[in-house]
Amino acid sequence: MRFSVFQVSRQGGRKNNEDRMGYSYTRDSAVLMLADGMGGHPEGEVAARLAMETVASLFQHMAQPKLDDMAGFLEQAMMAAHHHILQYAAEHALADTPRTTLVLAVIQSGQVRWAHCGDSRFYLIRQQQLLTRTQDHSFTERGRHPEGIASPGPAEPNRNVLFTCLGSPTRPVFSVTEPLVLQQGDTLMLCSDGLWASLPEQDIVAELSQKPAEKAVPDLVDKALLQAGARSDNVTCLALNWLTPDPFINTNPGQS
Repeated sequence: MRFSVFQVSRQGGRKNNEDRMGYSYTRDSAVLMLADGMGGHPEGEVAARLAMETVASLFQHMAQPKLDDMAGFLEQAMMAAHHHILQYAAEHALADTPRTTLVLAVIQSGQVRWAHCGDSRFYLIRQQQLLTRTQDHSFTERGRHPEGIASPGPAEPNRNVLFTCLGSPTRPVFSVTEPLVLQQGDTLMLCSDGLWASLPEQDIVAELSQKPAEKAVPDLVDKALLQAGARSDNVTCLALNWLTPDPFINTNPGQS
């Protein structure tokens, strides 16, 4: 399993950067994680941090060195992060609970599965085209677009109104995909809404198609901050270039 990964998080015109991101891997499995703590509720950065810590700890425990059930892990990770945030709120007697979005991607056996809650997104770019992206759990996109189909036109004024998140008193709504077989050259990207809300989707795809992750990620973050100006949200992005050859291609023709 060969891949190249790069990540950047920068504070916009906000008092705090409540975004968190990270990845963990073994010889045979990897998980990518990104959370965006929600403003309007206390300690959004704590909710995002707790989500990251919970997922990473669960992955390290379950991937020995491979997950037995990718979908089961994603479901368990989402709920464990949610309950960890609720437990924190109860222990600290908070009048309102910290809340966060969360997007996860697991890579194993040449396949990827992903899950998300909220409007932090997963993108998959193949051969300079957007193969799929997550549909936000927002009232703007709810019931309007199938998974992976980009919404036409600019983001709407109420795009940030979500109907689910982690840390809410109600059970979170989240989606877990079917496995998708990776091809050499695929690019996976996780980002907060500070990035996708500031840049046209075609610009995001072009950057990820034309540059390796270590160049595309900082360029995308810089462009999003510049485009949004002084009122920019925090911008966080993590991208992975899949380098493993197709297992069905004989890379050494001299041997049978």
